[in-house]
Amino acid sequence: MNKSALATVFLVVMIDLLGFGIVLPLLPFYAQEFSASAVTIGLLYSVYSFMQLIFSPIWGSLSDRIGRRPIMLLSTFGAVLAYTIFGLAETLGVLFFSRIIAGVMGGNISTAQAYIADVTDKENRAKGMGLIGAAFGIGFVVGPASATLLIHSSFHDFIAGIGFVEFADWMRANKFALPGFFAAFLSFCSFLMVLLKLPETVDTSKERPAGMSRPSVFTPRFWRQLSQQQSTTSRGFLIPLIVGFFLLSFGESSLYSAFPLFAEQELNLTAEQVGIQFFYIGIVAVIIQGFLIKPLTNRFAEEKIFFTGNILMIIGLASIPAAANTFQLAMALCLMAVGKSLNTPTITSLISQEAEEEHVGAVMGTAQGMSGLGRMIGPTWGGALFAVYFGLPFVATAAIVAGTIWIGWKLLEKG
Repeated sequence: MNKSALATVFLVVMIDLLGFGIVLPLLPFYAQEFSASAVTIGLLYSVYSFMQLIFSPIWGSLSDRIGRRPIMLLSTFGAVLAYTIFGLAETLGVLFFSRIIAGVMGGNISTAQAYIADVTDKENRAKGMGLIGAAFGIGFVVGPASATLLIHSSFHDFIAGIGFVEFADWMRANKFALPGFFAAFLSFCSFLMVLLKLPETVDTSKERPAGMSRPSVFTPRFWRQLSQQQSTTSRGFLIPLIVGFFLLSFGESSLYSAFPLFAEQELNLTAEQVGIQFFYIGIVAVIIQGFLIKPLTNRFAEEKIFFTGNILMIIGLASIPAAANTFQLAMALCLMAVGKSLNTPTITSLISQEAEEEHVGAVMGTAQGMSGLGRMIGPTWGGALFAVYFGLPFVATAAIVAGTIWIGWKLLEKG
């Protein structure tokens, strides 16, 4: 296991996700500056995931042929452009354009996962994948906090107080520009780290089979190729695992719209209190995926951890509408977060092990694309069911995500 390369990949992804975490919570408020409706705001989130669905398999397949470094350089620099456009946006159309570019160039996660698969053995794979989850957790904890600071009037007053009066006035007049530019700066730091510190892991001189070239999840040919690759692996469980990855992302993202509505309507929580609940989820992800997943995988098989994580996540999700106070809500969310923090690194590790060596990038890109599809559908699903009954999005989503328990059980049977 190349610890130096793993540390570099972790830092690259974490710094980039800090920028993502800064921009994400500001989208609704920025869009409202242009009189965007609730549906339009939802589309701003969905278009990013839709672009990932299309392009993640493409970037993954390219990384198998031309190397991981070029794709990570392209994606991190593309994020610089996307966040810069975000900061300069003066119309809703330009804001949409920034999210489209960000989605198209969002290939660094799946390529980073393929990179981790390149530099780890089976015993350390889940630990390596856990670093990506820990980076997500840090990004979603520190990013929104940074966004709040950058747009807060007291920060503007502080900048004016140390002598930068004109800059402070500009920040007040362009409240969402500075977070966008700061996110662009963070992504540029990621770009430099890839450029200067990350060695290539793919032997580009080696002839590659044509198997999954030009992948598109919308064509029957692509799924036939994936099915053919599944038949060559020892357990032949690639497609069920990718479906499971979709279900887990769908289940988690259904919270984005339904949970704040439930917390406000049923428990009278403020936006700040809701943010604290999400903060807990991020902390759990950092602790488990960053520190505990290694000793757990040393003691238990990845299949068992994945199976257990699915059960805990489903119980936590279904328990949310039963919460009568903030403490009970935090317990349900933490239970769900523990389950998600256990099953995410293990399922990505298991998917990478099912892929042929020559097509790890394409397979991880496909998995990330299907995860993007889940994140695209989940918020709309959660919001629509909440309009019917406050507990329905959580219970119904838990019932659907329960399909991952069957997948985990079959994996345990196959050994």
